[in-house]
Amino acid sequence: MAGYVYIITNHKHGTLYIGVTSDLERRIYEHREGLTPGFASKYGCARLVWYEEHDSIATAIQREKSLKRWYRQWKIALIETMNPDWRDLYEQLW
Repeated sequence: MAGYVYIITNHKHGTLYIGVTSDLERRIYEHREGLTPGFASKYGCARLVWYEEHDSIATAIQREKSLKRWYRQWKIALIETMNPDWRDLYEQLW
């Protein structure tokens, strides 16, 4: 089963949330609709600005844990390599 690591935010250079899922479209939809209580909802993080697909959910979880230990500036640089304008990538998922 494939896995995805993703970063959502509330606005450019705003609060960052890193998550992992096996169904990226569904998970981002849940964030956008406020269906997921917790950190992301509390800070209004719903804009998908970066994601990465992995062959397995276990690999995705490992990558998520690694990214969560990164400095904020490294995470911003990672986002900007894929998405320099911080566009919401949700619409590109299908």
